[in-house]
Amino acid sequence: MIDHAHDLACVRDATERLLHAVAGLDNASLPEPSRLPGWTRGHVLAHLARNADALRNVLEGRPMYASAEARDADIESGAPRALDAQLADLRESAARFRAAGEAPADWSRTVELRNGVTDSASRVPFRRWIEVELHHVDLGIGYELEDLPEEFLERETDFLTARFRGHPGVPATRVTDGTRAWNTGDVADDPEVTVTGTPAELVGWLAGRRDGTALKVAGGALPKLPPL
Repeated sequence: MIDHAHDLACVRDATERLLHAVAGLDNASLPEPSRLPGWTRGHVLAHLARNADALRNVLEGRPMYASAEARDADIESGAPRALDAQLADLRESAARFRAAGEAPADWSRTVELRNGVTDSASRVPFRRWIEVELHHVDLGIGYELEDLPEEFLERETDFLTARFRGHPGVPATRVTDGTRAWNTGDVADDPEVTVTGTPAELVGWLAGRRDGTALKVAGGALPKLPPL
């Protein structure tokens, strides 16, 4: 069972870590490249703020974004802002998302995200938690995959292996951290490939943040995963 209230609290804590870290930057550091190709740190921060509003829209029954073009334009226009404007936007958009999450609601209802993807409303807080944690890492300011909470790493591995389960381009694969294991890829076959690594390295590979060279692979080559 998904505990949306617990996940909202985790989003709050992750957001506070992010805000504290970003407050230590300066204006000159924001136009520098992030770890995401083509995006500066300013792009990442603008995206995080707009994503909070987008997921608030989802919770309140509106389209996540007006359009893909509007989403991209908002990120581009927000990227060059000064640090104080970025911080204020992050705080205010996070507060709006939190208020939407705290409003009485049917958390079992189905909501629509981007590109026709649907999910339970109860999973929206976890989706926001993913955004905050991974993009904090993407900023390249000292917060690494190894710093992510243990619970987050386990649940993100579960989330991403489920996302790739049944994907015809991914061979049947067993993913394990040595204690827990997940199956992903083509469900028509039994897993032949086993990928083993630390929780941080597994999430890095599954989320496209690391190339998987630190993982151990048995039974074949490391599967190539589709982009998220």
